Amino acid sequence: MPAKKTTTRKKSVKFQDVQATEKETKTAEKEKRITEEQAKPKIRIKLKAYDHKIIDNSARSIIDIANRYGAEVSGPVPLPTEILKFTVNRSSFIHKNAREQFEMRVHKRIIDILNPNAEIIEALRDLNLPSGVDISIKI
Repeated sequence: MPAKKTTTRKKSVKFQDVQATEKETKTAEKEKRITEEQAKPKIRIKLKAYDHKIIDNSARSIIDIANRYGAEVSGPVPLPTEILKFTVNRSSFIHKNAREQFEMRVHKRIIDILNPNAEIIEALRDLNLPSGVDISIKI
């Protein structure tokens, strides 16, 4: 009887070893992909605006520029909308229960341009965006 228990334990240990090596190879492949992606140069563009129509048109024009010069584009990725709420008393003296609420919505998008060249950077520098769009570019 004790001999059978040891053989079953050895089999389970071998099975666990196989699972461990599979996990190690999968993590090694993931790390390799991550390092390959990090090795590629990229431009990250963050757009912010109060109006979603303006920000979508701006993102579309940036993507058109990148595609015109032959770069890979990922995005636009919509980020969560930031909602700022303000509560104000309607009356200045009495009537504390009479209040009014206002809100501002900030829409955000991210665009990544992979393998950019000098022409793309120059075209983005010369790009005219509407006045309601805030743009930040990181290389």
